[in-house]
Amino acid sequence: MLVKTYCAAVNGLNVSTVIIETSVERGQKVVLSGLGDEAVRESLSRVSTAFTYSGYKFPDKAITINLSPANIRKEGSGYDLPIAVGILAADEEMPDNHLHEYMLMGELGLDGTLKPIKGALPIAILARKEKYKGLIVPKENEREAAVVNNLEVYGMHSLSEVVMFLSDKLDASPVVFDTRKVFYEQQAKTDYDFADVKGQESVKRAMEIAAAGGHNMIMIGPPGSGKSMMAKRLPSILPPLSLSESLETTQIHSIAGKLGAEQSLIYQRPFRSPHHTISQVALCGGGANPQPGEISLAHNGVLFCDELPEFSKTTLEVLRQPLEDRKITISRAKYTIEYPCSFMFVASANPCPCGYYGDRLHTCVCTPGQISRYMSKISGPLLDRIDIHCEIQAVPFAQLSRMQPGEPSSVIRERVIAARKIQEERFKEYKGIHCNAMMTERMIHEFAEPDAQSLDMLRMAMEKLKLSARAYSRILKVARTIADLAGSEKVQSMHIAEAIGYRSLDRGDWAERGI
Repeated sequence: MLVKTYCAAVNGLNVSTVIIETSVERGQKVVLSGLGDEAVRESLSRVSTAFTYSGYKFPDKAITINLSPANIRKEGSGYDLPIAVGILAADEEMPDNHLHEYMLMGELGLDGTLKPIKGALPIAILARKEKYKGLIVPKENEREAAVVNNLEVYGMHSLSEVVMFLSDKLDASPVVFDTRKVFYEQQAKTDYDFADVKGQESVKRAMEIAAAGGHNMIMIGPPGSGKSMMAKRLPSILPPLSLSESLETTQIHSIAGKLGAEQSLIYQRPFRSPHHTISQVALCGGGANPQPGEISLAHNGVLFCDELPEFSKTTLEVLRQPLEDRKITISRAKYTIEYPCSFMFVASANPCPCGYYGDRLHTCVCTPGQISRYMSKISGPLLDRIDIHCEIQAVPFAQLSRMQPGEPSSVIRERVIAARKIQEERFKEYKGIHCNAMMTERMIHEFAEPDAQSLDMLRMAMEKLKLSARAYSRILKVARTIADLAGSEKVQSMHIAEAIGYRSLDRGDWAERGI
C-alpha cells in the first residue's frame, strides 16, 4: 500500500514542503531515497526500535520511502515521526484518512518518545501558508509553533500518542497562545538598566546617539572602565521590537535551536557577545549542516565584540560585507544560503597592549609603535563602517561611592524612540531605509547638508586633526542624529562639532597623544 505523509525541509530561512511517500509491499528490501543526510538515513534504525518499545511491529516486508522533491536537501532527525507514521499507515496498522490534513515533524527516541526539533516556527508558518489543518510537533516545540495564528498546533509526547490521535482514538486540544498579549506584556522587561551605571555621562550620551541613529560604535579605554557593562545595557534603550521583527528574529533562533521549551518569541532585541577566539564559520554561519552564525543571531539587535584587536584579523574582515549589505550569503559547493543580519555593531578595545595608554591612574609601558601596531589590527575598511569612536576613562572613586542611581534606561529610550520616529517619517519613501546610519551619499546631501559655517568648521577639523576623507560622511550621519535628538530640522554647527569629537581613531596622531 502507498501512503503520503507531509513535513518540511528548512534550508536557511527557506522552508519547503516535503512529501514522504511510503510503500509497503511483499519482499524484503528497504530503500530510503530523496537526498537525505546521515541523520535522515539513520532514521530507520530509530523508527524500528521505537516501534518495538511502542507496541508496534516493524514490517518484515519490502519498504520503499521517498522524500519528495528529491532535489532538496533534507537534514536532521525531524523526519523520524512522518516516516514512522507513513510506515504504519502503509502497513495498514492505522488509518490514513487524516494524514493529508496535518504536517508532522519530530525526532523519535528509541523508546518512542518525541524529542524537540529545530525550526518549528518557520515550519508552522509554512503549514499555515499551505493551508494544512494543523501541525503535530514534540511537546517541547508546541509554544514556539503555536505563535502562528489560524493553525491548529498539537504538542505530543510519543509516537503512540500521535497514532492514536490520527486514528481518532485520542481527543486532543490544540495549543492556545495569545501572541500579541504575551508579546506586549514581555516587551517592557529588561535584564539591565543604565540606572546601574554611575558616571560616564559622555559615554552614555554617545550610546544614546548610536541607538537613536542605528550607528555602529567602538569604545576605547583601559580595563575596568565599564565598556562591557554599558554595552550590555544598550538593548534597553533601543526601540522595542515590533511583532514582525520579533517573528523574523525568532525564526533565526528557532532554526539555530536556540529557543528553550518555555520560550515562544524573542521579546527583546538580541545581544550577542562572541569570544575573540570565534571562527569565521561560527561568526558568519555555514558549516556541513548550515546554521546561522552570530551575526544572524544578532539580527535586529546588537553584536558586541569585546577586545576587538584580539579577534583574528581574517575573522574580523568577514564583517565588512554584512555591515554594508545587512545580509550574509554563504556559498559552498553543495548549497547557497542567505541569512539576514541587520544589527548594530558595538565593539570595545584597550588603547594599547598593556591597556593603560592615557590612563590617569596607571603608567603605560608601550611604545608609540606598539600602540600603532595594536590598533592597526582593526583594518581601515572595517573602521570605515564604525560611525562613533568613544574614548572612555575609569570612573573615579568619588563617583563610584555615590548612592544615587543614574538616569534609567526607560527615560533614555523615550528620547531614542522620538528620534527614530522623525527618521521613519523622513525615510518613509525609501524602501529598506529606516534610520540615519543607512543613509546613502545622495541622502546625506539631501538631509544632512551642512551650512556654510558648519562646512568651514568641518574643513578646519579635517585639516587640523588629520581626519581621513572617509570620516566626512560619518560625521554628517552622526550630526543628523544629534540634530534629531535635539528636535532640530537643520544640521547646525553645534551638531557638527559634537560629531567631530566621535572620530578619535581617524586622527593621524592618535598613538602619539594621551586619551
